[in-house]
Amino acid sequence: MKNLGICVIVPTYNNSGTLQSVIDSCLEWTPFLVIVNDGSTDNTGHLLSFYADNEAVEVVGYSQNKGKGHALRVGFAYARSKGFRYAITIDADGQHFASDIPVFVKAIMDTPDALVIGSRDITAKNMPAGNTFANKFSNFWFKVQTCKSLPDTQTGYRLYPLKQMGTMWWVTSRYEAELEMLVFAAWHGIKLVPVSINVYYPPVGERVSHFRPGMDFFRISVLNTVLCVLAVLYGGPRMLISRIFFKK
Repeated sequence: MKNLGICVIVPTYNNSGTLQSVIDSCLEWTPFLVIVNDGSTDNTGHLLSFYADNEAVEVVGYSQNKGKGHALRVGFAYARSKGFRYAITIDADGQHFASDIPVFVKAIMDTPDALVIGSRDITAKNMPAGNTFANKFSNFWFKVQTCKSLPDTQTGYRLYPLKQMGTMWWVTSRYEAELEMLVFAAWHGIKLVPVSINVYYPPVGERVSHFRPGMDFFRISVLNTVLCVLAVLYGGPRMLISRIFFKK
C-alpha cells in the first residue's frame, strides 16, 4: 500500500461505539489512516485522543456536522496534500471488514487509476429491506444516467483515484454525494471496477444508522432528477466525445 500510494480514510459522525474497533482493524492493513471527524457530538473526540501519538493515524475534524460527502472531500484533499495517489474509504459503523482491503489493492494493481467499488451481498443476514430497495433504485438510475451497470452504487467501501477525482465538481455534501461521485466518475471516463466484499449488519436493536429514510430518499430523488438533466446536457455528450476522439 505504501509503494502504491494508498491511504485509508474513515469519515465518522457519532460512531463512538464502533469507531475504535474500525480504527484498530484498519491499522492491521494500512500504514496511514485518516479519520475525518464530521462534527461528532458523542464520545468520538475523547476516543480519538488515544491515537494522538500514533504516527499512522491523522485526525482531521471540525465542530459542525456537514455531511458524509463533505467529510470525504476533506479527507481527499488532505490525502492529496500528503502525496497519496489513492484513498480507500471505509465506514465507521462497523459494517465493513478491514480484511477486505487487499481486495481493493489487488484490483487497483490490475487496473491503475480506476475507481474500485465494493459490492455487498444484498442477501446478507440482517440487511435492512430499505437498504435493498434503495440500492436497486440507485442502481437503476445510475444505469440511466451513465449507460453503465454496477451491482452496488450505495456502498461506502471504495478506492478512489485522488488525482482524477480532484478534477470534478459536486453539488451535494451529504449521504447522496457518494452516488454523485460515481456518476461524475463515469462521465469523466474513469474505469469503474466492482469487487465483492463482506458486510455485517448488526441486529435491529444494536444497529446505529444516520440514514433518514424520508429525508435522504427525497434528497436522492432530487439528485437523480438533476443528474438525469445533466446526463443529457453534459454527461452524455462528454462520454460520446471521449468515445469518438479518445477511444474511452
